[in-house]
Amino acid sequence: MNSEYLFAHKHILGLDHLSVPDIEHILTTAESFKEISARTIKKVPVLRGKTVVTLFFEPSTRTRLSFDIAAKRMSADTFSISASTSSTTKGETLADTARNIEAMMPDVIIMRHPSSGAPHYLARHIKTSVINAGDGTHEHPSQGLLDLMTVKEHKGNISGLKVAIIGDISHSRVAHSDIIGFAKMGAHVFVSGPATLIPKKIEKLGATVCSSIEEAVTNADVVMPLRIQKERQNDPLIPSFREYATFFGINRQVLQAAKADALLMHPGPINRGVELAPDVADSPQSVILDQVTNGVAIRMALIYLVLGGK
Repeated sequence: MNSEYLFAHKHILGLDHLSVPDIEHILTTAESFKEISARTIKKVPVLRGKTVVTLFFEPSTRTRLSFDIAAKRMSADTFSISASTSSTTKGETLADTARNIEAMMPDVIIMRHPSSGAPHYLARHIKTSVINAGDGTHEHPSQGLLDLMTVKEHKGNISGLKVAIIGDISHSRVAHSDIIGFAKMGAHVFVSGPATLIPKKIEKLGATVCSSIEEAVTNADVVMPLRIQKERQNDPLIPSFREYATFFGINRQVLQAAKADALLMHPGPINRGVELAPDVADSPQSVILDQVTNGVAIRMALIYLVLGGK
């Protein structure tokens, strides 16, 4: 960790407001925390006495669990609230829920919400630090950071790499964070997918839209297929999953167009046989489980840094 660097952010709401030095400092901090997870005793006392609340209004496995593990490995006390057990089911507003939680003096609130901008709204109404664990179709900053960390680990550097992101770009908050993050760090990001799933003006985030999956994947250093976000689509935007798999699924033949040492990534959960062929998902090129491992380290770093850690 760079003890001289001043990390000035109280909240982590997206990668758009983080500078390149901020991102580099987060990655360096996460790298120093990663070895804790390999110890026999997986705990350090750096956040003893601190309280972390996870407030999730959408289902989650990896993100919720890794934030919980991250906080516990730094000896923080953790408490979990889901939408089904919160008073929002009784008509309480999000702001009132947050203020009531804040009155119990937590140090960090980690929130996932189906509405884009919800964590930003929360941060404006309370004094407690807020970490965005995914908001609607906007951003998923911790996922974007763990993806950067994983690529940096395997490639040594991010600048100059070709990153291909394939699939439901419109509804994927992961895609938005990854495009912003990789572009900021000097990578060249190419996206492809059905025209109905490519948002207008995505180029403003730093991506190049390709007319075919072959164009996106050819000579890529990183290939990342995305899950079709059925839960965020009011109407079906593809004819069928079978047709999607035929034209946009990543299989061994498609992956051969990428560089021989290309990394295969996926933010999860995987729909095997749709966006990703099972044999490719389990191939030596896959770093999907490395992403999960790095997720704990990144989330340790984020909690630690918003609480003033150096």
